[in-house]
Amino acid sequence: MNTQTPATSNRYRALFSLIFREALRNGKVTGNPARLVRQKHEDNGVIRWLTDDEEKALRSAIAEHHAEHMPELDIALGTGMRLSEQYGLTWASVDLVRKEVRLAKTKNYSGRSIPMNASVEAAFRELRSRVRTVKLGDLVFANYPRRWWEDALARSRVVNFRWHDCRHTFCSRLAMRGVNLKVIQTLAGHKTVAMTARYAHLDNASLRVAVNSLAAPSVAVSK
Repeated sequence: MNTQTPATSNRYRALFSLIFREALRNGKVTGNPARLVRQKHEDNGVIRWLTDDEEKALRSAIAEHHAEHMPELDIALGTGMRLSEQYGLTWASVDLVRKEVRLAKTKNYSGRSIPMNASVEAAFRELRSRVRTVKLGDLVFANYPRRWWEDALARSRVVNFRWHDCRHTFCSRLAMRGVNLKVIQTLAGHKTVAMTARYAHLDNASLRVAVNSLAAPSVAVSK
């Protein structure tokens, strides 16, 4: 049975296309057959985010069984960084004076800065206090979230939730608070605003204001 997703197929297509482009540039081949492979449609419509009740349950499980990892969740939910960005982060990218995280090279090959809220700053300071000597090139996190994360999810009974959904939660909560899509795009590092537009429908307040603006003016009834 083929379990390869459209997204995985597209990543392979992009990789092979890059290889053949380099081979063409170096005169090793005469064509790029990867260009003949159609891009598959990726269904990005399903957005999974953490509800307030789920977050309480998850935090309770982490606090009781994996308390040392709580800062990792705070940073994930408060910055929206990708898994690779967060766990590839070095202390050189963490500015506790200006209270921002600076990502020089991201998935889209463009840098961005993410301001720290109070929870994120406290989380980084907690992590910093655990290390006696820190070099700028040192990784902030020792390991990717694996066993402790799966255990916390099981104990909290939060289902169908991946680490990447912390990023969805970050974007979703901003949208639900009426934050401009361009701002969300910048903070999340989306390549296009179309990617960010997936969260637009979550801003019910803005939708209600827009619809209410079309309401017919009330007319006084004479007695």
